[in-house]
Amino acid sequence: MRRYGSIVAVVSVIFAMTTFSRSADTKTSSQSKIQKRAFGTADGGLAVDLYVLRNKSGMEVSITNYGGAVVSLKVPDRAGKFADVVLGYDDAQGYVADKAYFGGIIGRYANRIAHGKFTLGGANYSVPKNDGENALHGGLKGFNKRVWTAKDVSKNGAQALELSYHSQDGEEGYPGNLTAKVVYTLTDNNELKIEYLASTDKDTVVNLTNHSYFNLAGQGSGDILSQRLTIHAQEFSPVDATLIPTAEPRSVRGTPFDFSQAETIGARINQDDQQLKFGHGYDHNWILNPNGEHKLSLAAEVYEPQSGRDLEVWTTEPGVQFYSGNFLDGTIHGKEGKVYGHRSGLCLETQHFPDSPNHPAFPSTVLKPGQTFHSTTVYKFSAR
Repeated sequence: MRRYGSIVAVVSVIFAMTTFSRSADTKTSSQSKIQKRAFGTADGGLAVDLYVLRNKSGMEVSITNYGGAVVSLKVPDRAGKFADVVLGYDDAQGYVADKAYFGGIIGRYANRIAHGKFTLGGANYSVPKNDGENALHGGLKGFNKRVWTAKDVSKNGAQALELSYHSQDGEEGYPGNLTAKVVYTLTDNNELKIEYLASTDKDTVVNLTNHSYFNLAGQGSGDILSQRLTIHAQEFSPVDATLIPTAEPRSVRGTPFDFSQAETIGARINQDDQQLKFGHGYDHNWILNPNGEHKLSLAAEVYEPQSGRDLEVWTTEPGVQFYSGNFLDGTIHGKEGKVYGHRSGLCLETQHFPDSPNHPAFPSTVLKPGQTFHSTTVYKFSAR
């Protein structure tokens, strides 16, 4: 009887441990799920959601399926204090009314197309002119103004959100039915990985990017002029007065565009330079991969001395558009009522070059049936 009692006791302990283990596994699994909550409405009352991803170190990114916008991105400083380092709004209506493209997925064609026209396969296409005489960031209602379908695709301990959108043939003047997917993954190495995929049933042009405005001191905390920028490029694309690239690249050496070594953003931004005057500051494409390589490479780095926060930008794209928030003017009230003043955020938009459809010498943005557009960008955060 004593032995039987011992067996019963052991079995009971094992059962209890198994039950606890299952309960713990369930709890862990539940905690690892992406959190979803209502974020407001758009497009005639259509419900919009917010998805919150977290990693084991406490970094947090919030993304809405309205335009795929990165709404907030909370990362630690050298003392472990977290701050939200992207500009944005508290609800969906802010993004519906937004004209600054805060955090959104930009497409079908990011950046500018001269005169809103291009030729493809012998056919002429016209897309809306929404930036003076040029087309900008996909048109009057680009991908940042569309409601995307969201799906939790988390795996291997990393939370991941897939957003998909079907762009119909002729939408904003672009040819072909295009199916686009963007996957946001938050890793335990404090990386926000963005993977872009697209396919089409007709020859078209595609240039996708994310338009987050970063301020590593924290959103709404002043300008970004004292933050130190490195861009791993020897050439940039000079532009005309309407910010359309001219044909030939230009060396950054000896110009205000040389960020091959870390330099404060404000050090030369107000110099008497024609290119800076055209852009009202920096709003230009830096040429990252002149040989057309598509491997993941370090494109840029931003360092904020007071907090110690550091951002590395890795990409497979051939260019990065550095925009210094020149048109932010204090009229926008963002999250928590913060006022976004002049140059209070910077963009590092990894992409193909502006106006590529009209420049045969630029890396091609043409996508054909049977091909898959695939691009990866990683924003990696640390502190020192």
